[in-house]
Amino acid sequence: MNRWLAGARPRTLPASVVPVAVGTACAQAELRGNVIAWRVAAALVVSLALQVGTNYANDYSDGVRGTDDARVGPVRLVASGLAAPAAVRRAAFTAFGVAAVAGLALTVAVGPQLLVVGGLSIAAGWFYTGGPRPYGYAGFGELFVFVFFGLVATAGSAYVQTSRLHALDLLASVPVGLLAVALLVVNNLRDIPGDGVAGKRTLAVRLGDARTRVLYVGCLAVAFAGVAVVAIDRPGALLALVALPLAVRPVRRVTDGARGRDLIAVLGGTGRLQLVAGALLAVGIVIA
Repeated sequence: MNRWLAGARPRTLPASVVPVAVGTACAQAELRGNVIAWRVAAALVVSLALQVGTNYANDYSDGVRGTDDARVGPVRLVASGLAAPAAVRRAAFTAFGVAAVAGLALTVAVGPQLLVVGGLSIAAGWFYTGGPRPYGYAGFGELFVFVFFGLVATAGSAYVQTSRLHALDLLASVPVGLLAVALLVVNNLRDIPGDGVAGKRTLAVRLGDARTRVLYVGCLAVAFAGVAVVAIDRPGALLALVALPLAVRPVRRVTDGARGRDLIAVLGGTGRLQLVAGALLAVGIVIA
């Protein structure tokens, strides 16, 4: 695999695609008509570029701090010596720049309030592991993911179509956000030994191995319970429950105590679960 593609961590990208799909579905239901296609495309570009930019920024910041020196998992460009730190930093800012350009187009069409949201999103992506006091090192990474890849990305994708926030947008963003959080929980569960030594106090390090496993299962359970809540307004949302069997193997591996490289497969399985459940949720919201 190309080193830059690998460094973008493609297994994490469902966290960018799903909220746009679900938010657009909410807008479709609320407008009772067709959404504006170019705004869907622009929202997707923003979401994907923010995710890739955050991944490169994480690679750069962890690499120069030495946090990734003993990490198990996907390739890290800086820590492995595959790319110079400055080049990875440029890649991060390039991706953030792409997100900004697409976001500006939406701002012109929808309103200046999107500038604030976009600026906060880019800052959150950089300061996750960057800057003098990265909040990812203090255990707030999961909160960031829930807010920005759940609430903001889902409700925002609906807002650029409707120019209003609706209860459906916020309700649907909860399962989307929790499925994204589950991805990070698995990632951080795998990295507990190295992060603890490096002084990276992620939520998983703070909770410890056993409670982090409970958190993972809880995220999935509450996510699917959230689907049931969405179904009160849009009964078709229950279609997302068809994805539940995809949760069996990842949950079993986590509860059986999988560690290290064995959790890489769980990360992939969680990504597939998120993608399928999100797609089915989007379809269910539209057809309800």
